[in-house]
Amino acid sequence: MGPVGPLELIIVLVIVLVIFGPKRLPSLGRQLGSGMREFKDSVSGVMDHDDPPTPAATPPQPPLAAPEAPKPTME
Repeated sequence: MGPVGPLELIIVLVIVLVIFGPKRLPSLGRQLGSGMREFKDSVSGVMDHDDPPTPAATPPQPPLAAPEAPKPTME
């Protein structure tokens, strides 16, 4: 029994489409993706994937100088 070919994948996708219908496929895909993400996180030991990503290391920008106020003139 070799690897799954393109014909077998098409047959499986058609059967899934007939069983669940086109309206439920996006929600099924989302559920499958979140389940796979949870499984991967539990296997790799990552606890929170909801943490915001850390920003890329960029050098800090120098502060902008405030515009100088006009000097009073003495007349």
